[in-house]
Amino acid sequence: MKKIVHFLYLTDILYTLIYVVPFYLSSTTRPSPQLSRDAPSVIRARIRAVTLSCVACTTLTLYIIASRGKATPLESLRLLGWWPINIIEIIKPTLLTTILFAGPLFEKGIAEGGWRDWIRGKRVTEVLGGWIGWRNFIAVRRDLFLNLTVPLLIKILQGPITEETVFRSCLIPLHLLAKVSPTHIVFYTPLYFGIAHIHHFYEYTLTHPHTPLLPALARSLFQFVYTSIFGFYAAFIYLRTGSLLAVIISHSFCNWCGLPRLWGRINVEAGVPLGPPTERKDDGEGRSVKERVQVADGKLGIGWTVAYYVFLVGGAMGFWWGLWGLTDSSRELASFDKGKGMVKG
Repeated sequence: MKKIVHFLYLTDILYTLIYVVPFYLSSTTRPSPQLSRDAPSVIRARIRAVTLSCVACTTLTLYIIASRGKATPLESLRLLGWWPINIIEIIKPTLLTTILFAGPLFEKGIAEGGWRDWIRGKRVTEVLGGWIGWRNFIAVRRDLFLNLTVPLLIKILQGPITEETVFRSCLIPLHLLAKVSPTHIVFYTPLYFGIAHIHHFYEYTLTHPHTPLLPALARSLFQFVYTSIFGFYAAFIYLRTGSLLAVIISHSFCNWCGLPRLWGRINVEAGVPLGPPTERKDDGEGRSVKERVQVADGKLGIGWTVAYYVFLVGGAMGFWWGLWGLTDSSRELASFDKGKGMVKG
């Protein structure tokens, strides 16, 4: 048993290093005081690096599953979360994640009027347009994507796909084969996911050399905590649904929403029309026009802030209430009630 535990520790560490170390092996992937990690050239090089890391970790995991676990090809794909694909069991955890972010969705969509862009698909077009632009035009027209689209793309797409592949699809099956309890998997394996983000401390000190050490350390510690907490949730979804795609979509959604506001009032830019037309007013030329409510100094009324926190708390309560029901699946990889990490047949 000790040999198995040591083997798991080694593979956890190895996969974390395989994911992070390539960022620093080449000058094309290393950030510097003159080159941000969000620079298009760095992003392109890092995408290549993490893609190779995913291939290496997946290949090693498949070999271990086949040689030690004696799994068939279909069983191996199931452990990796690749197959079978069930749309309903992908939608349910996505809905659960959406409920959790009810507050931020209210702020962005209703209070700030972002729902119009959502309906038109403007943000989706920007992201997908960034991917096409990166692939075909970034070397020539890097100015189009330097400030917005490529960093947004790397955050929303590349991170979730590669991180979930390595830290869920590759790590968790090895723990399942070792018959580690699902509870231990949920709260242990994500710590390596959190550790994999600590290297941003070095990058941050390079690009922000005048920031005192203590705030920089506090920033990295905070990042470790919230990435680990998300990792708990992602590992839980993965075990409950057996779907890699489900955790990738939830991860992407969380990246898009960002951390929710936990204090303070919600605001919008000054002069932005808020809410539906509320009254008619003469436009000076004899025509009656609808006028929207305007908020002085760009601040929403206190009622909007109260509504935001109602949605925030209500979303958290709804998330807790639906945690088990919306992740229930006949394709779960482990049963929590039995407390064993046995792969279900």
